[in-house]
Amino acid sequence: MPQFQLALLLGMTVALGPLALDAYLPAFPGISGDLGVPHGDVGLTLSVYVGALGLAQLVGGPLSDRYGRQLILLAGLAVFAAAALMVGKAGSLQEMMAWRVVQGIGGAFCAVSVPAIVRDQFRGAEAARLFGLIGLIMFVAPAAAPSIGTLFLAISVWPAIFVFLAGYALLVGILLHTFLFRRLPAKPRAKTPISTLLTNYLMVVRHPVAMRFIGLQALAFSAMLVFITHASFIYQDWFGLSSTAFSLLFAANVVVMAVVNVANRRLLLRYPSAVLLRVAVMVQACAIAALVACSLVGAPVWAVAGCIIIGVGCMGAIAPNNIANTLEFFPTLGGTAAALLGATQFTFSGGVSALSTVVSNHTLTPIVLVMAACSVLAVILVQGAPAAMRRELDREAEAATLAAVADRPSP
Repeated sequence: MPQFQLALLLGMTVALGPLALDAYLPAFPGISGDLGVPHGDVGLTLSVYVGALGLAQLVGGPLSDRYGRQLILLAGLAVFAAAALMVGKAGSLQEMMAWRVVQGIGGAFCAVSVPAIVRDQFRGAEAARLFGLIGLIMFVAPAAAPSIGTLFLAISVWPAIFVFLAGYALLVGILLHTFLFRRLPAKPRAKTPISTLLTNYLMVVRHPVAMRFIGLQALAFSAMLVFITHASFIYQDWFGLSSTAFSLLFAANVVVMAVVNVANRRLLLRYPSAVLLRVAVMVQACAIAALVACSLVGAPVWAVAGCIIIGVGCMGAIAPNNIANTLEFFPTLGGTAAALLGATQFTFSGGVSALSTVVSNHTLTPIVLVMAACSVLAVILVQGAPAAMRRELDREAEAATLAAVADRPSP
């Protein structure tokens, strides 16, 4: 099917994640008041969702390899929708956190299926470009999510946001069943027995270049998630901005991500994705370093917001290049590789997000220092990534050639 149609449907699916993360951020003060907990504690509902979103991918990825993308993806949408409705009915923080875990499991089955579907159909720079197009379409979700939440708060109460999420998941399921899976060429299901799933994961874990990219993804995403977790506190509490101003500043992050994404798609026609990845990680590190300096000197909101927008915007190039580079080495285990990538990314970042909540002490500097620590580690990992990518691809190409020669019949 045409790439744009495929990207549109998969982008709508991936948008579930940003919507579930960002749409209820403006409602944090209301949730805090209704549940009788401090504002900062509401951020734990985000952390547990992200943690579940990561760990459940370890199950969803191999299942999608074995039983097909359609079954696992549609089942994930159903679980996500049902849990969203229950989150809206929660009467305590603990109950809300429990249903957010269930919602994260459903979201994980959806999230892990999308990169596997792309890897089934494309590879290399073409896959990176498609991931970029999916990301560009998906960026509408995080840009609009806080505004959607603010709109629902204006006409109703915060549980209405989760009713909207449930309805959106059901709509995506109908569209995927009708327009995607009936037209998408079927991929032969893996015949690997369930008992060897651990072996499949070990194949990915033992691949040093792939694990370098998985580590990079986890660290870069963690820096962004720490900001998302504390975005409401930073802008609404620390700087005293209104919910409307908060929504506009949050949308600015996504606009820059989209611009960077478009530029990255064009640059992929001339430069290897690993090179573009290294540049994006370095720019993100510089922006976060400037953010730390702004925090230490008590800079105004426009300076802090500018550094955040640049740092978060770099994910428009980091994410698509990193995902494509990781999956490049696993043509038959796309679901398993995507699961490990997603599990590492979301579980690690969920832990870092929770840690940042503990150490923040309701001040800005500890938050940005956690972001900086993640960024510095990402810079260390990205050094040498392009050369490592080239060496591994050359080695695999040589091995494939030797295997083809060995299998050739003798004259």
